[in-house]
Amino acid sequence: MEAAKHSVLHLFRDRWAVADVLLRLALAGILLAASAGKIMDPQGFSAVVRDYQILPSALIAPTAVILPWLELVLGILLLAGRMRLGTLLLVNALLLTFLGALIANYFRGIDVACGCFSTTREASSPMLWYIVRDGAFVALALGAAWAYRARLRRGLVD
Repeated sequence: MEAAKHSVLHLFRDRWAVADVLLRLALAGILLAASAGKIMDPQGFSAVVRDYQILPSALIAPTAVILPWLELVLGILLLAGRMRLGTLLLVNALLLTFLGALIANYFRGIDVACGCFSTTREASSPMLWYIVRDGAFVALALGAAWAYRARLRRGLVD
């Protein structure tokens, strides 16, 4: 009981710890929510991936199967607080790739269903909204990495 009390008090004395935990949990929630529908409907997600017109056709099906499971595993690792440096690196790379794909299609004039949280195409795909939202996700992920690195530099991480 005393150890748990000390742990909670330490968490609130270290502002980076609070940021680390909150940002990590928010990212975990985003990734877990994003993976669910895609795992349940790989064929539908395959159509979303195809609509981006970025990957060669031979890579569409494998991407549609592997990507949601990667999101799930990364979400679980963030939730559990395991392998954080590597997990945060992969999450940032993944989110930057998603953002880049949206921006590329926006400038190519291709209106795509984001596919972020659903495999169904919405009646109206507000591309700028997806770009802003994914930009916020990237900022969240970069903030999580920054907070964790700050704690590492201060020797505050076990």
